Amino acid sequence: MIKLNMETLFVMLSLLFFVNVFGQTEPNEKLKYLGQKPPNTTPEVFAPNFISKKGEYEFGSVLNKDATEFFYGVNVNGKEEIRYTKLVKNVWSQPRTILSHKAYGYNDPFLSPDENRLYFISKRALNGLNSKEDYDIWYVEKSKDGWSQPFNAGPNINTKGNEYYISFTKNGTMYFSSNKNGGNFDIYSSKAVNGEFQKAEPMGNAINTPNYEADVFIDPNESYVIFCATRPDGLGRGDLYISFKNSDGVWGNAKNMGTLINSRGHELCPFVSKDGKYFFYTSNQDIYWVDARILEHYRD
Repeated sequence: MIKLNMETLFVMLSLLFFVNVFGQTEPNEKLKYLGQKPPNTTPEVFAPNFISKKGEYEFGSVLNKDATEFFYGVNVNGKEEIRYTKLVKNVWSQPRTILSHKAYGYNDPFLSPDENRLYFISKRALNGLNSKEDYDIWYVEKSKDGWSQPFNAGPNINTKGNEYYISFTKNGTMYFSSNKNGGNFDIYSSKAVNGEFQKAEPMGNAINTPNYEADVFIDPNESYVIFCATRPDGLGRGDLYISFKNSDGVWGNAKNMGTLINSRGHELCPFVSKDGKYFFYTSNQDIYWVDARILEHYRD
């Protein structure tokens, strides 16, 4: 007869409880990130023929902190929709559409820091029935029954202009872009105080210029920012740029990420996984990923 000490018995009972309640143990590390072989410092197409498919335009991706859920945008016949896949019992589910509408599109998904909200942009009118001319930032809330109806992010974020792309610091400050002043897009931030977004403030001249700046990803610790811009030193239709925050809290001048990332096409929709391991972005109408150590190449 095998005798178990109390510590061993406790561990076994705890594991049994976890499996019974949640259906599986901690997912195998190799199955995270859609089970893809990790990239090195040369960018690769992410999940070819499953996420990045020929004849489709995929963009704007985000993973949850455990890398077991994946949200992304797809352009279908000129209209955007948001798709979703999840690791369930060691198998990634077939991607399915979770946000779409016949009158307007949904794109640029991004999770809130606590992952209880999924943010996105849409030309949805406030009544939810019609399309309007400009993009606003919206969100849905997670519940035990799924996602809620969409909520508008409010007047401190949205304007009569376009608001694009969303990312967050760990304390809930939202970074996004807007052309609300009638010119090109600039990048703004809005702090969250008691659950309410405050008046959005533009980033400084190290980031914003008279040119186009949009599609911003902020490091959760606000140590660096990556964004899409169209500038005279660019290589193509839109390039990705990076800026690091100096020790005095001031943002350094943004650098073009060069041919390691950019091409003659359009690079956009940057995102770094929450574990800091991988850098995702869109290029040539597919989603790419690369080892995030490549970001250190641009640090002074």
